[in-house]
Amino acid sequence: MAKTIGNPLSWTAHSMRDTGSHMGASIRKLGSEGKTDVPQVNRLELSDLSDALRLGFEDFAAARADVIFIALIYPLAGLIMITLGVSMDLLPLIVPMITGFAILGPVAAVGLYEISRLREAGDNPDWLDAFGVIRSPAFGSIFVLGVYLAALFIAWLMTAQAIYAQTMGPEPPLSVTGFITDIFTTNAGWSMITIGSVVGGIFALAALATSFVSFPLLLDRQVGLPVAVVTSFRVLKTSPMVTICWGLIVGGLLMLGSIPILLGLIVILPVLGHATWHLYRRAVV
Repeated sequence: MAKTIGNPLSWTAHSMRDTGSHMGASIRKLGSEGKTDVPQVNRLELSDLSDALRLGFEDFAAARADVIFIALIYPLAGLIMITLGVSMDLLPLIVPMITGFAILGPVAAVGLYEISRLREAGDNPDWLDAFGVIRSPAFGSIFVLGVYLAALFIAWLMTAQAIYAQTMGPEPPLSVTGFITDIFTTNAGWSMITIGSVVGGIFALAALATSFVSFPLLLDRQVGLPVAVVTSFRVLKTSPMVTICWGLIVGGLLMLGSIPILLGLIVILPVLGHATWHLYRRAVV
C-alpha cells in the first residue's frame, strides 16, 4: 500500500493547536500576576552564544558539586527511556525521546537558573538552593509553562510515532540492527529522517519561542506568565538567526551528550542551563 505523509503533518497541526489552546487558557488565568509592562529586549549577536557557553561552563565548574545531584536526574531519565526502548514497539521513539530533551530542558533547568542567579548576586549556593524556585512567587506560572512543554513533548512523541507508521511501519522493527540498516539504506528510512527533522524542528521552534527567556524572566522579575512568554517571542523576533542558532547548538550538544548512554549529559545539560541564564541577561534589558 502506498504511504503518505498527510497523517503525520495533520498530527503536527492538531497537536500544536491543542497544546496552544491549553496554553492560552492557562495564561489567561495567570494574566494578572506581577507587572504587565513587557521588558525591553536587546539584539543578540553570535558572539553572545559563545560568551554564554563560556560563562555557563564557569558556573558549572564553580558549582559542579552542587548541581551534579540535579544533573544526574537527566541521564537517569534517559536511561529509563532507553530501557523502555528495548521493546521493539518503542524502538522508533528512542531518538525522538532524546531530542525531546530540547523541549523539556528549559523547565528541567529552572534550578540551574536559580543557582546562576544566586552566584551572580554574590552568594555561594548549594544544590538545595536550586529548589528555592518552589518558594518563588512565580512558581504557579513556572508550573503552567512546564505543563505546556510536557504536553508539547507528548505531542511530539505521538507525531513521531505517526511518522514512523506512515513511512517504515506500522509493524515494529524486528531487531535493532535491522532497524538502523533500514533507516539509512531505504527510501522509507530517508523519508522518515527528512519528515521527522522538519516536523521536529517545528516542535523545537515552538518550545524555543515560548520558553527561551520565559523561565529566567519569571525567576528574576515579578512579571506574569503572558508577559514572560511575549518577551520570549520578542527575543526571537529581534534576533531570529541567533536564537535559531542557539536551538541548533542545544540540539547538537544533546545528541553529542547522548553518546555513550547519555553520560555526556551530566556535563552538557548543566552547562546549557547556566548558559541560558547568561543569554537571558544579555537578551532582556
